Amino acid sequence: MNLKETLNWRYTTKEFDPTKKISDANMAEVKNLLRMSPSSVNLQPWHFIVAETTEGKARIAKGTQGFFSFNEPKVTNASAVVLFCSKIDADNAYFEHIANTEDKSGRFPNEDIKNGFIGAVKTFAGIHKYDLKDLQHWMEKQVYLNIGSFLLGVASLGIDATPMEGIDVKALDEEFGLREKGYTSLVAVSLGYRSESDFNSTEKTPKSRLPESEIFTEI
Repeated sequence: MNLKETLNWRYTTKEFDPTKKISDANMAEVKNLLRMSPSSVNLQPWHFIVAETTEGKARIAKGTQGFFSFNEPKVTNASAVVLFCSKIDADNAYFEHIANTEDKSGRFPNEDIKNGFIGAVKTFAGIHKYDLKDLQHWMEKQVYLNIGSFLLGVASLGIDATPMEGIDVKALDEEFGLREKGYTSLVAVSLGYRSESDFNSTEKTPKSRLPESEIFTEI
């Protein structure tokens, strides 16, 4: 599929075929999509819980109880589920860790450039922590950048996806001990293959978007 075909093919899947599984090769590609996503100053303020087993999906399904029960089948019938988590805070030790990782990857030809990078990261993080007072929200935005590229990426592999904010983040934070590790859950994305009976399929329901004339200003 070309880009236009991929964009028209993908949609938020409402019903997965539980008999269809994502191959190991494609799951490796899925994990690479998560890891290679861009983020502001390469902060990478995320962690991912990837559930492929029945037991793993059942643990994530604990976040779809009560009010969010309408999302439970989208978790249990999917081939895999990714729980996107965001860092709660970031400090100088983490900034140094990012810089050291980049250094090992060969991105800094000398120490001055490395120190300049650390200074830039600290500057932007400081703006959000002290001036805008939205450091955690800023890091969550980076996770949403990942989700956006992830949805298009898995579609390019012919994999259906369902992003879900309708989850009990407190229950999932407790289930996986996330807050003690410095993270909190944000969004779950189920992966798999659409059921023929899915009412929301683009094969049954045309996609609808606002017209170009309304959303673009060309100058």
